[in-house]
Amino acid sequence: MISKSLNPIREQLDRIEQKIDNKKRKKYLSIADVSELTSLSQSTIRRAIKSGSLLCKKKLGKILFLETDIDTWLGGK
Repeated sequence: MISKSLNPIREQLDRIEQKIDNKKRKKYLSIADVSELTSLSQSTIRRAIKSGSLLCKKKLGKILFLETDIDTWLGGK
């Protein structure tokens, strides 16, 4: 009897667990990392930032890129 009343809770916990497992962690890359990953010079990457074709974040004086933004940028090239 009790186990039947716990089924909705168990199902909800399963859904929450799946969401947590499927959530991607945001990975940030430095300009040097992007340069190495793409085999492009840092100057080329800076030009892409200036032109607006490559998104970046500026934190504490550093230029950082989300890995997903780099994938999107490379897909559009």
